Amino acid sequence: MTVKTEVRQYPFGEPVRLDMDPLFAQLRREEPVSRVELPYGGQGWLVTRYDDVKLVLGDPRFSRSATVGREDIPRATPAPTRPDGLLSLDPPEHSRLRKLVAKAFTSRRVAQLRPRTRDIVDEKLTQMQRSGSPADLVQGLALPLPVTVICEMLGVPPRDQHRFRDFSDAILSTTAYTREQIEAARDSLEGYLAEQIAERRERPTDDLLGALVAARDEEDRLSERELVNLGVGILIAGHETTANQIANFTYVLLTQREYWEQLRGEPELIPGAVEELLRHVQLGAGGGQPRVATEDVVLSGVTVRAGEAVFVHTQAANRDEAVFDDPEALDLTRQRNPHVAFGYGAHHCLGAQLARVELQVALEALLERFPALRLAAPLDEIPWKSGLLVRGPKELLVEW
Repeated sequence: MTVKTEVRQYPFGEPVRLDMDPLFAQLRREEPVSRVELPYGGQGWLVTRYDDVKLVLGDPRFSRSATVGREDIPRATPAPTRPDGLLSLDPPEHSRLRKLVAKAFTSRRVAQLRPRTRDIVDEKLTQMQRSGSPADLVQGLALPLPVTVICEMLGVPPRDQHRFRDFSDAILSTTAYTREQIEAARDSLEGYLAEQIAERRERPTDDLLGALVAARDEEDRLSERELVNLGVGILIAGHETTANQIANFTYVLLTQREYWEQLRGEPELIPGAVEELLRHVQLGAGGGQPRVATEDVVLSGVTVRAGEAVFVHTQAANRDEAVFDDPEALDLTRQRNPHVAFGYGAHHCLGAQLARVELQVALEALLERFPALRLAAPLDEIPWKSGLLVRGPKELLVEW
């Protein structure tokens, strides 16, 4: 059946710090498939229960490619879905492209990156220490760590790595940038990658971008457009979310000091603590990626009709009482934690293992080097990002 429901404006206002809007919990209990009005393109469905979220993310009846280029599809961002990127494709095309990149992000390959990741973290923390406190953790560690790691994997020279911070903020914008600014940033990034690709055709390299160029030119497994878009997607996804979560996790641990002290005393808890922080901390600012039902599908008693758009809220799913014990509590020793912070199904985050390593190493090093770390500014003076798909502090001043 189809249930008539109140239509709410979505996202539900500008987020406050890392707080979860209580409306999500109410909807999960009372109206798990609810009607929402997006800033662009009209109305869709919002799904908040864990089982429904996994079904939408994993079921081929919900399509990402059906959103490509369509102004009539509801969305939080000014421009509709662009073609040829991993996030805009469905299997089997998605599977073909993902397979070309996935081998660079296997658990074994990522484990080999851990020593280099620790070297980068130590270098950044040493620079912070020499400059003295207070220091901005965002500029000092959270941003440069994942940017450096993903750029080294791709083969982007150090002199150009700063470019991707501005590019990714614009491309992930909801209201912070205009559509024209977003498209200009995207065009600039694509142009830069096209230059890098051209260089590798003249002088082949053994980095990830060089391997993708070889797949395009020697094996004919990539179109030129696909090659550029893969590079864009890897660069943005490879640093933006992790950079924000390094700052977010540190903020949570320092504002709830008992957890910082718990990890100081038991550093072996850090891998599990990272999983719990991923479950508990709300990174998304609402909106997310729409999917279109290709046929009628029933979710929690509500019929989503073919052609209708659906949004999932993974953070709401990660607090589902039917799945997680005491889900509102932050429990760094939680044993059963099947969170969906990295998504689920075909579009499960390709860089999940890399993100885990970076988050673990960052927390390990901070706890070792700065056991007395504390915030250096009052909570109400910490500036937070706004108008983006992800949330995090613009600046996080710390002292030791």
